[in-house]
This record gives sequence, C-alpha cells and structure tokens, in this order.
Amino acid sequence: MAQVLVRDLNAKVIASLKKRAQKNRRSLQGELKMILEDAARNTSLRVDEFIARTKKIRDRTSKRSQTDSATLIREDRER
Repeated sequence: MAQVLVRDLNAKVIASLKKRAQKNRRSLQGELKMILEDAARNTSLRVDEFIARTKKIRDRTSKRSQTDSATLIREDRER
C-alpha cells in the first residue's frame, strides 16, 4: 500500500483534524485516510457536465417571468 507524507501543515489544521478524528472515534491517520478516500470518490463534475446541467435549468425556467434579485432584496429590506 502506498504512503503519503505531507509537510509543513499549520498547527491549527492539525489540531482541527485531531478533534475531528476524535469526534469520529478514529485515529488521526484513520481520519486523514477517510478524508482522502472521500475526496477521491467524490470528484467534482466535469465542466461539460456542469454546463449541460445549467443549460437544462435555463431551458426549464426561460419562459417564466423573472424578478430582478435586487428588487426582491430592496422590498425585503423595506419591510
């Protein structure tokens, strides 16, 4: 199994990760392994997939009357 060494981490980051590990009842190494595995599994959408999704939303809402968000915010503040 491969190993990874991360150098020069901020002490506050380490402390936060230790707290997180303790909360999840894992060792620091176990918590870091879980974080990295989750990150590898949950890769972000590819750009083309994101554009396709936004186009679908735009197509579904294009025929609806839209209100400028600045108008809505102004009305909310004036209440």
